[in-house]
Amino acid sequence: MQGLITKSTGSWYQAQTANGQVYSCRIKGKFRIKGLTTTNPIAVGDVVDFELEPDQDTAVITNLHPRKNYIIRKSINLSKQAQILAANLDQALLVVTLASPRTSLGFIDRFLVTAEAYDIPARLIFNKLDLFSDEGLEILQDYKAIYENIGYPCHEVSALEGTNIDEVKAVLQNKVTLISGHSGVGKSSLINRLLPELELRTHQISDWSDKGMHTTTFAEMFELPQGGFIIDTPGIRELGVIDIEKQELNHFFPEMRERMHDCRFNNCRHINEPGCAVLQALEDGEIEMSRYDSYLSIYNGNDTRN
Repeated sequence: MQGLITKSTGSWYQAQTANGQVYSCRIKGKFRIKGLTTTNPIAVGDVVDFELEPDQDTAVITNLHPRKNYIIRKSINLSKQAQILAANLDQALLVVTLASPRTSLGFIDRFLVTAEAYDIPARLIFNKLDLFSDEGLEILQDYKAIYENIGYPCHEVSALEGTNIDEVKAVLQNKVTLISGHSGVGKSSLINRLLPELELRTHQISDWSDKGMHTTTFAEMFELPQGGFIIDTPGIRELGVIDIEKQELNHFFPEMRERMHDCRFNNCRHINEPGCAVLQALEDGEIEMSRYDSYLSIYNGNDTRN
């Protein structure tokens, strides 16, 4: 039997067949040791083959179909391993807040680099518009300008008040979309706006840390009434970039990618080389310093900071 993985709790997976039947599945021990260096060999969005166990209530996954893409992060506790957040995506949405909690530009850039590396179109959703002061709205426009100028669509919403939610619904139609972000940025509130019947739990921001408290504890896929699926993932405190070689990193910054062939040297690192088109663009104000700082941070391996 063939199914789509719609939920993962770490040890058990939920597989849905084409006719809508849902089965609880596990993986055989040997499945874990086929050269995989991820903490989760199966992810939400995967297509698998499975066989029913004798009791007919549960099943065993026997085969993983090839993925068209996936989005991955470095495992926080196991430095040599990675965690696949979701597979077979049409796009990824990063929910961003400028306060309570603050999403740093560095975190945004690491997410976008990861999406670029695995050929997944990405968008930014700036949430909690209802909390913005006039000064905050100005900062928001500055943030949006950074990313819209290099080709990343940005949306301003208030999940609490429902502002611009129809805009998000249109973006999601007939696509498989990962929704990600720090804990506390309002992912669950946004999904509740999209699918009110789910009534996902939301939680106040932790006062002592100004960081969100986890309300989603495992990845899960939900079908949208207008067509398409969204994948909700646990809030990410840190996003470590993995499996990207230093010499390839500039390919995943669009504003650097379009200039790298104009450098004097074809192996230019864009750090201190003469005749570097990227450094010239930085000096001319055509590349944002925050983006270049993120490039250096990832290049030098300092890529898990908030």
